[in-house]
Amino acid sequence: MRKIYIFLLAMIVGMEISIGAFLAPVVFFPASIIGEGVLTHFQSGQLMTQVFLKFNNVLLVVSVVAIVYEGLNLRNKDESFAKKISSFMLALTSLILALAFIFYFSAYVVEAQKLGAQATSSVEFAKMHKASELVMKIMIIAQAMLFYLKAKA
Repeated sequence: MRKIYIFLLAMIVGMEISIGAFLAPVVFFPASIIGEGVLTHFQSGQLMTQVFLKFNNVLLVVSVVAIVYEGLNLRNKDESFAKKISSFMLALTSLILALAFIFYFSAYVVEAQKLGAQATSSVEFAKMHKASELVMKIMIIAQAMLFYLKAKA
């Protein structure tokens, strides 16, 4: 079970980095690849939202697995209290941030997109999007720290 858990942690961090570093620039700037007039910024956002909605399912499953695994691991007598509590807190932090990303930020983006392109070009939307990026970055850091803490053992 431990190897599967470590694999899931590595997978979710890899997915998050890949979506942000590789997929988003291609989706939001298609003109650099296939020329002008293909997709509007709003349409690119709609595509990215669909990617994130699918990713959110994986994120939720891995986050729940992590908190359950670390909750059960609190009873492990072979690990130090500091390592067990650190792992649990990192898993809890990841879960809380994942829930915020899935049920708050993603929901906000979906609702804004339903209102049309103008709603997604507002100052409020830009602030929410920036906050969601920050949540994702902090979550990646917490998950990566959890991965290294567990893989090191």
